[in-house]
Amino acid sequence: MELSLTEFLTIDGVYQAPGGPDEDLTDGFTHGGWSATYGDDEFGEYIDAIYAKTDGFLLGRRTYDIFAGYWPKVTDPDNPVATKLNTLPKYVATETLTESDWAGTTFLNGDVVEEVKKLKAQPGGELQMHGSGDLAHTLLAAGVVDILHLAIFPVVVGTGKKLFTDTAMPTKFQLAESRTTSSGIILTTYRADGAPIYGTIED
Repeated sequence: MELSLTEFLTIDGVYQAPGGPDEDLTDGFTHGGWSATYGDDEFGEYIDAIYAKTDGFLLGRRTYDIFAGYWPKVTDPDNPVATKLNTLPKYVATETLTESDWAGTTFLNGDVVEEVKKLKAQPGGELQMHGSGDLAHTLLAAGVVDILHLAIFPVVVGTGKKLFTDTAMPTKFQLAESRTTSSGIILTTYRADGAPIYGTIED
């Protein structure tokens, strides 16, 4: 399987609390909910198309808690996101959580990078990571993320947790898809393509 990361970002690279004011108040963050007014049909279709590609999910503890508190209650068989989340395997990177009522959940308590490498060695399409910023930092630093699905919203918040930090492994990506919704969200998919190629720009 290939490991993909789906992330909602502001123009200045913040992923923290896109969905609501109280989603993540870490470090006194006061801008939660910055994505809420931009959703449209095009964005929904983009998300549905991403979920259609998955054979399993890899989630950090905070994102898992948010998802587990909502998606098991969505039982509409025509909801493509709920159907995938409620029926496919969910692997959770956590040092503390040991049990869950959400069917299909497995906890990864060991070296998360090594555990992810084992999961990627299994047959299938995408092992998808959604949100899960702290986990994303670890896996970007290890160079094991194959695909980036980035939705960039037309807003700057100034402060907050950034997706790309100075721990990320230098990586070159190829743009596989890009379009813009009527509300101004830039929807992109990038595929990892080895190390960056450096050079000098000539006058």
